[in-house]
Amino acid sequence: MLFNTIKIKNNMSCNSCSSDINSVPKGCKSNGSCATGDCEKLSVFDWLGNMSLPTGQDPINIVEVRFKNGRKHFYKNVDNLPISIGDIIAVEGNPGHDIGTVSLTGELIKVQMKKMGIEIDSEDIKKIYRKATQKDIDVWTAARNKEYDTQFRGREILGRLGLKMKLSDVEYQGDGNKATFYYTAEERVDFRQLIRDFASAFSIRVEMKQVGLRQEAARLGGIGSCGRELCCSTWLTDLRNVNTSSARYQQLSLNPQKLAGQCGKLKCCLNYELDTYLDALKGFPRQDTILKTHKGDAMFIKMDIFKGLLWYTYKENRAKWFKLTLEQVQEIIELNKNKELVQSLEEYELDLAVVAKVEFENVVGQDSLTRFDAPKQKKKRNKSRNLKKQQATNRPQHKNNKTGKKQHPNQQNQAQKQQKPNSNQPVKKATRNKKRRPPRKSANETKNT
Repeated sequence: MLFNTIKIKNNMSCNSCSSDINSVPKGCKSNGSCATGDCEKLSVFDWLGNMSLPTGQDPINIVEVRFKNGRKHFYKNVDNLPISIGDIIAVEGNPGHDIGTVSLTGELIKVQMKKMGIEIDSEDIKKIYRKATQKDIDVWTAARNKEYDTQFRGREILGRLGLKMKLSDVEYQGDGNKATFYYTAEERVDFRQLIRDFASAFSIRVEMKQVGLRQEAARLGGIGSCGRELCCSTWLTDLRNVNTSSARYQQLSLNPQKLAGQCGKLKCCLNYELDTYLDALKGFPRQDTILKTHKGDAMFIKMDIFKGLLWYTYKENRAKWFKLTLEQVQEIIELNKNKELVQSLEEYELDLAVVAKVEFENVVGQDSLTRFDAPKQKKKRNKSRNLKKQQATNRPQHKNNKTGKKQHPNQQNQAQKQQKPNSNQPVKKATRNKKRRPPRKSANETKNT
């Protein structure tokens, strides 16, 4: 049974990330060159793949090709090669050729190109040379294996030159004649000497490409503070700028340690619910609005947007915060516009009824959630002894005839035991005060009488 399940898993994934017979995972070692598409980053589901084209319409001859770290480009299939998703092909490079994996074909290409802002008749779309041969794949694999060492030596050269830039990634072209160095820098960097050192050290054509901090995190990937994989490296393609106003609208404290992501910038997820907060804030007054009362002016402290609650405090005495509803605040503002002052905020706070929070409701007929946690009962013998003691203590108390004091039943029993005679002494029979009958007369006496 175990072997059958492992066999099914191997059919669904590539050999480099599958499990062996002992169910030990190997881990993905393709480093972005997986041809199955199962562990592909930013993949697109071809929901038009099973649909047939109308009669007389030719299929589109453009395919989408994926390279390292989710980099994708569109290429024309000029020779009408039989290409399907997952095929490794050789495409036109600058200069030479590059090796990539087909990630999408069919009519869905038109939707993706429209999303990217690329025209179908654009001259920037390069062409496909051929399907990759075994020799092409061997050269491509050897070039990919040199990327880590090239990055390590490149950082050493950067440290020797003293340039203020960070080398984040290196990507070799499929033919091994060119390498693209991705870097991040806060200021403008003069790397002309750096390119000469790279070209002489690695004997390749060098291309420097600057990326932002968000793009760097998207290329490298990682785990966010929410415990999930980064959005920018899995599904998010539109990396917009995030401002501190997004946190202010959501009433979040401006703590950079909590609001910053793996890239060091503000988290992209701050924009996800921003529109909902902006719609909810339309009915709220401005935060700089002052409430005027006879007791003094009150200023805004904080708010709960979705519950419709606001907190105000007096300018002169800020020790206590007063919780008011949105309707109460709007009423005070209307009175202030008519040049009327309210008495105090305490009167409005007393109108708020405190609703008791129900912690647990017996909705399924259960008496208690801890009903099975009761301790074990004692034995019946101990229970019977306790009943006897309880009955003895509940008996009524009797008075002693001699002393007139109340005696406990146990004391009364002890006194009765002392009055009983000892078994060794002779017991005197009690005489009863009864009249004795006269002796019967004999027969002779009765005749004489």
